[in-house]
Amino acid sequence: MFRDFKSSGYNLEDTNASGQRLISLILLISHAYTAATISGQKIKRMGVQKYVGRIKESGRIVRRHSSFYIGLYGSNWVNFMENSYELVAELMTLAPNKRKYYQQGERAMRLILSAS
Repeated sequence: MFRDFKSSGYNLEDTNASGQRLISLILLISHAYTAATISGQKIKRMGVQKYVGRIKESGRIVRRHSSFYIGLYGSNWVNFMENSYELVAELMTLAPNKRKYYQQGERAMRLILSAS
């Protein structure tokens, strides 16, 4: 949890906020953190977390990403895919053999959107 508030999440320390601003920022971050964690748990239950972050590496025993990471970057991944839809469609015409994987990614995107 502490890492999520530092460089791999919200960068709370770099804000240099104090007093009432710090309290307000912590309240806002706690709501956002809860929403991202719940969304990440839903994505993991659906089994599409492999599209958001690599969950297995050779020789790795401990899971790589937390529910917070999966929830936060799942929405970023979907937003990127939506914004680059035309480019991806053009690339699919160049490599039609990749259509199966593209369709799997589209299905994962729909599931992630339903979890949000």
